[in-house]
Amino acid sequence: MKAIIQLVTQASVTVGGEQISSIGRGICVLLGISVEDTHKELEHMVRKILNLRVFEDESGKHWSKSVMDKQYEVLCVSQFTLQCILKGNKPDYHMAMPAEQAESFYNNFIEQLKKAYKPELIKVGKFGAYMQVNIQNDGPVTIELESPAATMDPKQLTKLEKQQQRKEKTRTKVPSESSRERNAPRNKDDPSASSGAEGDVSSEREP
Repeated sequence: MKAIIQLVTQASVTVGGEQISSIGRGICVLLGISVEDTHKELEHMVRKILNLRVFEDESGKHWSKSVMDKQYEVLCVSQFTLQCILKGNKPDYHMAMPAEQAESFYNNFIEQLKKAYKPELIKVGKFGAYMQVNIQNDGPVTIELESPAATMDPKQLTKLEKQQQRKEKTRTKVPSESSRERNAPRNKDDPSASSGAEGDVSSEREP
């Protein structure tokens, strides 16, 4: 699981020309869910987001207070594009959790945020919709979070394994030039058939 956390003075989500969510001072969370994410990653990310110290304290000391300490708002927007893997210059999203699974996972994530904090301070976008997200970044402060499983980067390992399997299949289907030459039947009338190393070996075997 990946999340982009932005410190904001205000943020809002608009769908089809209608504003559906807005917050004042707080954090905006862009959340990317992976096919490999489980409840363990969900709980980890909820704790990190709510306890991330990105605000200053009463004396002005930076990086001292979390969104919960300050009683600020949270706007959470699902963004599968965070799970992008580039193939050349083309984005590939096969590592993002499929929409039918991701929606219930995302809803569970929001419920856990509300349980751990104050439900009235948690605002959301609209899952699966084409949204315009207006973010007034404060600072600017932008922090990227990854769950422990994502830090180990199993996605890249899986991708490399699939590439290797494709290469092996290609080798099996298309024999090399040397293989074709070795397997081609020899013509007894062909003078070259008895010349070279193979000819020498056969002549040694015959009395």
